[in-house]
Amino acid sequence: MTPSRRHFLAAMSSAAYAQSNLDTAINNGRVIDPASGLDAIRSVGISNGVVTVLSPAPLKAKRVIDATGHVVSPGFIDLHVHRQNDENNRFKARDGVTTSLELEIGVSPMKQWIDERRGKSLIHFGASVGHVPARMTATNDTSEWLPAGPAATRAATDPEQVKTLELLRQGLREGGVGIGMGIAYTPFASRAEILDVFKVAAAAKVPIFVHMRGAGAKDPGVVEALQEVITDAAASGASLHVVHLNSSSGRAFELGLSMVRGAKARGIDVSYEAYPYIAGMTQLESAIFNPGFREHLDMDYKDIMLVETGERLNEETFKIHRKKGATVITFSMREQDIDMAMAAPDVIVASDGWITNGKGHPRASGSYSHVLATYVRERKVLTLKDAIRKMSTLPAQRLEKFVPEMKRRGRINVGSFADITVFNPNTVQDRSTYQNAAQYSEGIPFVLVNGTLVVDGGKIVEGVYPGQPVMSKVTI
Repeated sequence: MTPSRRHFLAAMSSAAYAQSNLDTAINNGRVIDPASGLDAIRSVGISNGVVTVLSPAPLKAKRVIDATGHVVSPGFIDLHVHRQNDENNRFKARDGVTTSLELEIGVSPMKQWIDERRGKSLIHFGASVGHVPARMTATNDTSEWLPAGPAATRAATDPEQVKTLELLRQGLREGGVGIGMGIAYTPFASRAEILDVFKVAAAAKVPIFVHMRGAGAKDPGVVEALQEVITDAAASGASLHVVHLNSSSGRAFELGLSMVRGAKARGIDVSYEAYPYIAGMTQLESAIFNPGFREHLDMDYKDIMLVETGERLNEETFKIHRKKGATVITFSMREQDIDMAMAAPDVIVASDGWITNGKGHPRASGSYSHVLATYVRERKVLTLKDAIRKMSTLPAQRLEKFVPEMKRRGRINVGSFADITVFNPNTVQDRSTYQNAAQYSEGIPFVLVNGTLVVDGGKIVEGVYPGQPVMSKVTI
């Protein structure tokens, strides 16, 4: 027998053995893997949570999924979520998301947060250690989530700043995926305090995820805010990720984008994200709405909507609800800026949303199907492959230097973790609205997390919790 014949038979035997041991096969789908450039009809074989076979022919397995007419994509990775609990995870899974990360505000203490979710999560989870919650602890601000007390209304003392930095280091040692900063929510944090946080990130060799100090076109606004964080990144050597550049820039988005790209072209390690909606969501009692917000954010009272009731505010009701505290949706952006953001080749798509007891923002439940339905299929702002890249591969690549396991996520190749979303490109559609955000997306019949089906036939699979913590490994 010739060597080539022996090699052929060995390969055939190996392939047959691999097929006989497959847990799941996804057959005859259009597999799109932006990392390798693959875009072809393929069958995907999965064993023990890992992709083990990519074949042009159908595969046999314990469970076979017919993906004919569907796209087989890497699971979507959301770098900006809040409220990582079962209610929100279900909406994420139905929207094709397999990994959700709280990287803006972050959490503290970290170990407790991870332990509360370990073994109980439908999808992968993780968080940055947050400057905001650490500063709240250090200043004894007892607000529920975003600061409304000392952390938001005064400068931190020297001992409080030391305590904040130590809490950040502790959170990194416990697995924090970088440091999260909501500078806009801590307006009395000095420039020196912010620079010290960047230095901690640089020393730990982790990224820093920043909601900038200012917003909008008017000074002080997005230009000054970007100058601060870009300069801090250059001075410290920290990697910088700017969250929701679209909403932070407002009508100056093109200017903000040019600043980020200019810094990147000159060697600063900087990336950015955007969400695909003209409206944001935050807490009315937060520092975002300090006096002067209407001028700086190009927003009036009527542009603020109470999530609980759908009511638009006026000056009187604004004062009443700000004093009580409320979650609000803010309409401050233009469709042409969202088009520009979605079309940008270097943007990462993220949601920045949450739902609580059925109330929230449509981005919490529909961001990814909204991109596919509105910006790919209807408006043709970007191609299908590019949308998938921005929703899966690009966020994985942004993190893989700091969290090595991300090299095996956001991809479909032999050896990658089987985080996979199967959707119909002709029917995928978000159903959530500003008035009713708690609606599942449609046209995504199958979602797998580490090879386990969490969405099967368009329905959540009950009683499975394959989600694993996404953690950095830092010594500092």
